[in-house]
Amino acid sequence: MKNSILPNKLKKGDKISLISTARKIDIEKLVYTKEVLNNWGLTVIEGKNLRADSNQFCGTDVQRASDLQDAINDNSIKAIICFRGGYGTVRILESVDFSNLIKSPKWICGYSDVTALHNYLNSQCNIATMHSTMPVNFETNSKEALDTFRKALFGEKYTIHAHRHSLNREGDVSGKIIGGNLSMLYSLSGTKYDIDTRGKILFIEDLDEYLYHVDRMMWNLKLSGKLNNLVGLIVGGMTEMNDNDILFGKQAVEIIKEAAQEYNYPICFNFPCGHIEDNRALILNKEAKLLVGPSSVILEQ
Repeated sequence: MKNSILPNKLKKGDKISLISTARKIDIEKLVYTKEVLNNWGLTVIEGKNLRADSNQFCGTDVQRASDLQDAINDNSIKAIICFRGGYGTVRILESVDFSNLIKSPKWICGYSDVTALHNYLNSQCNIATMHSTMPVNFETNSKEALDTFRKALFGEKYTIHAHRHSLNREGDVSGKIIGGNLSMLYSLSGTKYDIDTRGKILFIEDLDEYLYHVDRMMWNLKLSGKLNNLVGLIVGGMTEMNDNDILFGKQAVEIIKEAAQEYNYPICFNFPCGHIEDNRALILNKEAKLLVGPSSVILEQ
């Protein structure tokens, strides 16, 4: 398996760029965001369109792509942190030239809708990216969520421990972690930015989806062969799921368990990552060790 391009760890004094590739930001959250990042020793540079507003988006497609392009091209910028998710990242993927990122890799960080960017960079550029909390959540994040984000940025080792779940399937495996938001993975299915799950640990999470939608997306993964060649499956927060008046009859974790029941790789549920306050940082497209044991789950990268 080809080694991934791993961005350099940050050091105090480094510049990081704040942009939004999707929804417009909550400007009042900027003060706290800068306070957190400054306390980590980082210098915050706002994208020139970070405060833009175009309906639900943080500026037009051209403006959002321009902020991402500027941050990629500026070699003094050592990491790019997406302020929030929502929707819109997929609209700018083909408007950005990522060639300088391959020459001078830097961390691109975020989750939710930013999954589109992770998938592009993981599959097309073989660059490792960071599935992490975002400034929109800083004020409500757990200490562990912010701490793992900081440690990942600065190249410090950390281990994620998770509680046992009754539906877990035990096992001990190694492989690159890929994935992110299930709805975004589904939206990219069949495109050239689709995920390659062969020999990988797949991570999925989602928010505010109907249970039958989750079932449909899991069947897509199953019928496309993406579930049968994994080495492991990590299921993060499946948060605020919805049902119809005529009930679907299964919870999200049960739907996922059923879709993967014929395979024998380890699976863990309720992993602390996703649309939850305790959203720990994962490095995507980087080798990890996953131990799903009888009493706990341990992930090391």
